[in-house]
Formats: sequence, C-alpha cells, structure tokens
Amino acid sequence: ILPWRPAEGRVMRMLCDIRLPGGAPFAGSCRGYLKQVAARFDALGLGCDVGTECEFYLFEADDRGEATHIPMDRAGYFDVAPLDKGENIRREICLTLEEMGIAPRHSHHEHGPGQNEIDFLYGPALSAADDLITFKSVVRAVAARSGLFASFLPKPIAGESGSGLHVNISLRQGGKNLFAGGLEEACPAGHFLAGVLAHARELTLFLNPIPNSYARFGCCEAPGYVSWSRQNRSQLVRIPAAPAASCRMELRSPDPACNPYLAFGLVLAAGLEGIRQKRPLPPPVNRNLFEEGAAGGLAPLPRSLEEALKAARASEFIARELPQSLAQNYFEGQERRIRRMA
Repeated sequence: ILPWRPAEGRVMRMLCDIRLPGGAPFAGSCRGYLKQVAARFDALGLGCDVGTECEFYLFEADDRGEATHIPMDRAGYFDVAPLDKGENIRREICLTLEEMGIAPRHSHHEHGPGQNEIDFLYGPALSAADDLITFKSVVRAVAARSGLFASFLPKPIAGESGSGLHVNISLRQGGKNLFAGGLEEACPAGHFLAGVLAHARELTLFLNPIPNSYARFGCCEAPGYVSWSRQNRSQLVRIPAAPAASCRMELRSPDPACNPYLAFGLVLAAGLEGIRQKRPLPPPVNRNLFEEGAAGGLAPLPRSLEEALKAARASEFIARELPQSLAQNYFEGQERRIRRMA
C-alpha cells in the first residue's frame, strides 16, 4: 500500500512476472532474467544476498514543482542539523519504507550539498532489486510533498560528489559466510570476485547506462579502474572490515540510473562464472588510485557511454548470458541515446 496516497480509495503497487499468452516466460523481462540467475545459485546450494547503498540529491523546487539548480542545503559528509536540512525528510522516507515492509538500515548526509544516502539491509537479490525500484518512487514522492525535487542523476552538479549505488554482495554455503576470513586461492568467494573483475569493463554499460554516468568516474570516491582491495575506497571492489556474519564485497561503480534487475543479474552471473571456472583472484591493489600516477598498469573502466557500448557489444560473456532479443533491444536503445547526445 502506498502510504502517501489518500486513505479513501487506497492505492497499492504490484510487482509481477511477464509471460507470453501460452505461459512461457517473456525473454525481454529483466526481472525474469534476475530470477533465472538467482535460481542458478540455488541449484548449486549457494545463498547470495545483496544490499544496496543509494545516494541522491535533493534540490529546491519552483512554484510548479520543477527542479531548480539550488541544493536544499550546504551540508557535508555526516553533518547533522542545523547544517543537514535533510534529516527529517530522510526520516520520513525511512518510516514510509517501513510501512511498506522495506527495511532501511542507515541514512545520513553525503559529501555533496543536498546529497543524501540511505542504505538497506541485505536480502535475496530479487527482493533487493524490487525494494530499490520502490525506494526511488518513495523518495520522489516524499520530496515532492516537502516542496523538493529528488534527483538520482549520477553527477547532477559539476565539481561535486557524484551519486553512486554501491552494491554489497555476500555468499553463503552450509550456514557459512564465504567472504569471512581470507580470500584464498581455493575460496569460492575469491573466484566470485575474480569473475566480477574479469567482466567489469563489459558490464559497465549496464551498471552506468547514461552519458552523465561517466562524469562521475575517477573522482570523489568513484572508481576509475578495475581493481580490488580491503578497506580502500578508491578501488572498484572494496572488502569492508566487518564481523564474520556481515563480510561481503562492495562493488562501487554502479549508479542509481541503472536497471537493478539487469545490473544485479549480470554481476551475479559474472561471479558465478568465476566460481565455475575457478578463476584465480588477482592480487589486491593497496594504493590510493586517486593519486596521480597510482593506477599504472591497471585496466581503466570505460570513459564514455560509447566506449562502454563497444565493450559490451564485443563481449562473449554478454552474448551468451543475455537473451538475444533483450541484449539487442538494450544495445539499440543505447545507440539512440548516443545519437541524441551527438
């Protein structure tokens, strides 16, 4: 039930699967694709949980409810009231989500003026994607009711922090978190991470799907290269310090413009391929990649939507992983977007 709609004649949201008239799954359903990937983990006796950290900006709206270029405040990272003017709105967003059965975990002010972040408890990949779709609707509705405009653009203000969608992934088998402890050569979690890294460049089109996505990379804690490390926010993948039950990998390149069903599905499929192939994990990169010259020898992420499209089109992994009609429609849509920007 949508709590912000009138009690008289209440309104609800529904999530569903799409099927052909004969009952067969529709190959173009991105949600159906993620369900199919999740079933592969179940078949191997692996549990896979996903938790998201979504950033967004709040701008003042004009008298018609349209966005202005004025952020709602000038606060910074983890500031509190009175500098942080988004505290009450974040609280209202979280309470609204809880009314809808969705469990937010943390909320705080981010680096940029008017920039906020809300994090979620981890859960099955399909639920995480469903909740993210609902979350964006809730944020927009609560912001509009408060006379504000919510933006999920990856880089709405030049020179300020971009908005990321950090995706935390953990694996379980036999009640054990596979990311707990070291990532030894024979560890499935290490193979999983290696698979994600191996396909990172060709996945970028789906994780960062608009031209504005590429204004974010390489600065303000947004990664620019294919690498991993522990507790290092300049890397594509970070392994945060956490108790054993909460150990995980944090993929830092996606942004809120992505389709979470496609994004989560492809990332999980890449990791699963790494497990099946026992792909070796490359050494960690224990340096600050935001320092000049520190990224020598590392493969860069695509620097534009055009470059990302070229990498995805040339990918054997994408070609065998996505239904042909789904991939072709996605590629053609991105080509139209690029032509409109030319």
